[in-house]
Amino acid sequence: MKRIKMGCTTLSIPAMALGIMRMNQKSVPEAQVAIQAAYDAGINFIDSADIYGGGKSEEIFGQAFSQMHIKREEMFIQSKTGIVPGKRYDFSKEHILHSVDEILERMQLDYLDSLVLHRPDALMDPEEVAEAFDQLQAAGKVRFFGVSNFDTAQFKLLQSCLSQRLMFNQLQFSLKHTGMIDFGMHMNMVDKPSVDRDSQFLDYARLHKVTVQAWSPFQYGMFEGTFIDNDGFPKLNQELQKLADKYEVGKNAIAAAWILRHPANIQMLVGSMNPQHIRDSAKGAKIRLTRQEWYDLYLAAGNYLP
Repeated sequence: MKRIKMGCTTLSIPAMALGIMRMNQKSVPEAQVAIQAAYDAGINFIDSADIYGGGKSEEIFGQAFSQMHIKREEMFIQSKTGIVPGKRYDFSKEHILHSVDEILERMQLDYLDSLVLHRPDALMDPEEVAEAFDQLQAAGKVRFFGVSNFDTAQFKLLQSCLSQRLMFNQLQFSLKHTGMIDFGMHMNMVDKPSVDRDSQFLDYARLHKVTVQAWSPFQYGMFEGTFIDNDGFPKLNQELQKLADKYEVGKNAIAAAWILRHPANIQMLVGSMNPQHIRDSAKGAKIRLTRQEWYDLYLAAGNYLP
């Protein structure tokens, strides 16, 4: 498994993480198979959130992981908080502290390697978040911190009040969600791809050594479905198959290789609970697409160059 530097540190993390959003749909033995498949492929990074499955995903993970022969220190475990389902976003100190205690209990852990704030809260008080982070770190409950779906100004605002460096920003990125790179190639144009919806965060991340974590790497739309083997995307699947045949892997691996080919050292979140899909996706970390192959996939996905 390809390894990358985490944020501004010298710590090494895998270029892929296992997202456990759908683990609530699995039994404990099935969850163990998925975790083991990821671990055996070099993916020793877990990404979770307190809202996944209403908390059941973390409960299943906790039960599964506690019975496995993998040492806690061999696994980097991250969770997210801040979304109160159907009600609000909440970055209050009280909510953050309480959520972490509940996460640790569900996952049967003494600490999290990383806590990520899950989507921006319009009522965020950066000083209050800073107090929560300091308390969590001092108590040994969280080692590192990050955010999810923050634009550059939001990221800078929060960072200005923290004593810790933010390590991560989770952002949607895939062959069918390319806004972060479209606008740069359509600079000085007036077409739709020229619109910068992410305030140039990818460039900011490269300049300030922030690890971008790409979520929904095989999805189109928000959560509308996968583009892999989808009849709605014939040109893209034809190109994926062509390269899959060349590199002797599955289409998931090629779609993953496309993300990891970007020089920003992006970490990709694999959300599948299917051991075969996990193993195939992991193979993408060993493939370095040529520049032409990367652009061929970009164009086959329905994008165009000015």
